Amino acid sequence: HLHRASLLLPALEAALANFSAGAAGGVVQPVRTVVPVHRHGGFLGVMPAYSAADDALTTKLVTFYEHKKDSSVPSHQATVLLLDPRNGSLKAVLDGNVITAKRTAAVSAIATKLLMPAFAEVLCILGAGVQAYSHYDIFTELFTFKEVRIWNRTKEKAVKFANSVNGPVQVCSSAQEAVSGADVIITVTMATTPILFGDWVKPGAHINAVGASRPDWRELDDELMKNSVLFVDSREAALTESGDVILSGAEIFAELGEVVKGTKPALPEKTTVFKSLGMAVEDTVAAKFVYDSWSAGN
Repeated sequence: HLHRASLLLPALEAALANFSAGAAGGVVQPVRTVVPVHRHGGFLGVMPAYSAADDALTTKLVTFYEHKKDSSVPSHQATVLLLDPRNGSLKAVLDGNVITAKRTAAVSAIATKLLMPAFAEVLCILGAGVQAYSHYDIFTELFTFKEVRIWNRTKEKAVKFANSVNGPVQVCSSAQEAVSGADVIITVTMATTPILFGDWVKPGAHINAVGASRPDWRELDDELMKNSVLFVDSREAALTESGDVILSGAEIFAELGEVVKGTKPALPEKTTVFKSLGMAVEDTVAAKFVYDSWSAGN
């Protein structure tokens, strides 16, 4: 029921705008609660939200573990519970892995559509996990790049990625090589210290920074954070959870929903960073979409 992430675009654009409209937008969404599981290097995140516009109530449970060794278990695992907002009863339990992968990539695509330079030709992906695949799929569906490059800490995974996707992908042996001259850059890594440096980035490029979801984790260096125009999904979440935002002291220019709504400009001619942490309301509208299309088919 979610074979293409692009099916979520209208619902996600509306959800982003509603979230950034404050009380008038009808989205109730606290910053996620995160329980560290220190003994095993893991975290449990709890992400509830209600969207009045969709009359949809969900909570997502997501675990993320720093697997130092390559593991058969994915770093992120998630389940979404869809509740009946009229009486609180449980309507459905959904695979949160698919929803998380697709909604995150779709939101990055919304940011990219608004913020990328006019004649973007080179796409660069840093990381080769689940999010790399979902981003590649929607980005190659919606945009026309002449070249796609990938870099991953373990090269085998990057080679496997290049061999398993539909179009041509160039595997790069260093992050710098992958990034050099790229117009759109996506960081989808489990890095805890910077892997992308301002020095390397072409002026006017757009970066979707998707990893580093903890206040002490980084993917981007201070120079890049401070010399770019910074967009976030949620100001409150970014200042609580994003090491790239908190530790660099970079100033947030706008929430993505403000740009979608038209209350803040996009500035595609500037070097832009969209720091994506992921929001519960994105899971809410995605889960509702999946449930509604499943219901219609039954």
